[in-house]
Amino acid sequence: MSELNFGTDLFSEFDRLQRQMAGLFGGFPSSIRSGPFGAFPQINIGSTDGSIEIVAFAPGVDPQKLDVSIDKGLLSISGERAAAQLATDGEEMRTYAQERFVGSFRRVIELPEHADPDKVTAQYTNGCLTVSIGKREASKPRAITVQ
Repeated sequence: MSELNFGTDLFSEFDRLQRQMAGLFGGFPSSIRSGPFGAFPQINIGSTDGSIEIVAFAPGVDPQKLDVSIDKGLLSISGERAAAQLATDGEEMRTYAQERFVGSFRRVIELPEHADPDKVTAQYTNGCLTVSIGKREASKPRAITVQ
């Protein structure tokens, strides 16, 4: 019988293997609901008894350039964020590093079946786009009296 000897603890070997697999497959998300790293805008999704609440964090986006639509159970948020203009006293500025996303974007979110596309509101405040989608009446919780 052969003896396995990793030379270190087993958990660090699993960690190394996981990093190698992530690099091999391009770092796919660990969950189907996970978005790509650095996706813009970042979103939070929640629910109340009467609605589905989606908050997209999009600072620096002109609300007039945002497009929100629902088609076949998919919520689409798209728009464009312009580059920040820095004062340079008329000199040309060369960028050495840029971490802020600039350009066109689009996020698509699959909605649950109980979302009612006829009951949608959207509001942009302080860099956050809040989309509220009402739930169908049949899916709302209701109390049942026991006789």
